[in-house]
Amino acid sequence: MANPIKQFVIENKVDLSIGGIDVSFTNSALWMAIGFVVSVTFLMIASSKKSMVPGRIQILGEMLYMFIADMVRNTIGPKGTRYFPFVFTLFVFVLMGNMLGLMPYSFTYTSHLAVTGGLALLIFAMVIIFGLFNHGFKFFTLFAPPGVPWFIYPVLVPIEIVSFFVRPLTLAVRLFANMMAGHIMLKVVAGFAAGTATMGVGYLALGAFPVIINMMLIAFELLVAAIQAYVFAILTCVYLKDTVDLHH
Repeated sequence: MANPIKQFVIENKVDLSIGGIDVSFTNSALWMAIGFVVSVTFLMIASSKKSMVPGRIQILGEMLYMFIADMVRNTIGPKGTRYFPFVFTLFVFVLMGNMLGLMPYSFTYTSHLAVTGGLALLIFAMVIIFGLFNHGFKFFTLFAPPGVPWFIYPVLVPIEIVSFFVRPLTLAVRLFANMMAGHIMLKVVAGFAAGTATMGVGYLALGAFPVIINMMLIAFELLVAAIQAYVFAILTCVYLKDTVDLHH
C-alpha cells in the first residue's frame, strides 16, 4: 500500500540558492502558481464581456464577487469594504489550494502548516497594524472592554490577551488539519482498492467497495474544500472587524 503521507512531501522542482539561502522552486510553489494562473484566467474571462445577458462563466464570476462582497459587508459593516480585495484574494487562494489538491498527481499547498500559518500571521499583522492606525492606543481596550466591574479586569484581561493571540494558531491549524486528514483518508481507501486488485480476479468485487467509498469521499472533500475556504474567509472578516469596531 502506498504511503499516505508521501503526498505531503515538499520536493524541489528547480534547485536555487541565493547567498547560501535555499530558495528552490518546489511542488508547493508550482501549484500555487497554477492556482494563480487558473483563478486569474477565470476572472479575466468572466469579466471580459460584461454582457447584459451574462453567460455561464460571467454568472459564476459575478456570483463569486457578490458572495464575498456580501460576506464582507454583513460581517465587518459598510466601512469594511476597504478589505474586500484582500478577503476576496484570500478566499480564492485558499479555494484553489483546496480544490486543485483533489486532482491526481497534484499537491495541496493548504495542507501545510507553513502556508496556513503564514496566512494567519499576515491576517493578524493586518489586524494589529490597522487597529492601531484606526484607533491608536485605544485599540488595546479590546482586551479590557468598558463597562466591566474593576475587580473582573485582573481575570478578564489575561483571558482576552491569550484568546487574541491564540486566534492565528486555531485559524491555521483548522485549515491545515482538515485538508491533511481528508487527503490521508482518500489515499488510505484508494490503497485498499489497489491492494485488492492485485490479489486476483476473485477479489475484484471486494475491491469495488472501497472504490465506491472513495467516490463518495471525493464528493465530500469537494464540499469540505469549499466550506474551509469560506470559514477561513469569514473568520478573517470577524477578526478584521476589530479594526473598524472595537467593542461590537
